[in-house]
Amino acid sequence: VGDGDVKYFHPEVSPFAALKENTVENLQKLYEIAPAASVFGVVTPVEIMIPGSWELITCMDCLQMVCETPARQVDYKDELITLTEEHVPAMLELTKLTNPGPFAKRTIEYGHYRGIFDGKQLVAMCGQRMNPKPYAEVSAVCTHPDHVGKGYAAQLIMYQVERIKAAGEIPFLHVLAKNERAVKLYESLGFKTTGRMLFYVVKKAG
Repeated sequence: VGDGDVKYFHPEVSPFAALKENTVENLQKLYEIAPAASVFGVVTPVEIMIPGSWELITCMDCLQMVCETPARQVDYKDELITLTEEHVPAMLELTKLTNPGPFAKRTIEYGHYRGIFDGKQLVAMCGQRMNPKPYAEVSAVCTHPDHVGKGYAAQLIMYQVERIKAAGEIPFLHVLAKNERAVKLYESLGFKTTGRMLFYVVKKAG
């Protein structure tokens, strides 16, 4: 939804908005075209001023990491299941429990989601989000707390890395700067930090 300067996803897909330039004028334009009570994530490599018309909910300090060359091979010990619309309730349940980032009913439309099951329970998953060619973002990496430490995340991430590279693109991801456990995992797989990104979460009153 939007025009050449400001666009945002349908809220059932993603809360992200994009500005051609991160200016106060474009943030105000986003405010004017957005429905009441809208909540957006606006991503920027530098601090920006949020107009008073918006309520600033939070600003998350994240690292942007890129994998030019995988650091190791991963032994695929578990079956990686293609996730489809029938799995959305289980995906929503898992992301609500683990909070890997925003995930909604239609987020699966970004594509390429794979998961690992324990019986009928989805216990780990990973997919793709943004695709600013030639880059493709690995996203929604999450593991049920009862299944952490089994290597599920590494298998799912490396599947995405290999798939993205086979398509001639470059894998990247975002992670909270304070999430040291995840950062170490990503580094062990060959991801390197290329910079910091600020995720502003803003809400329109009403």
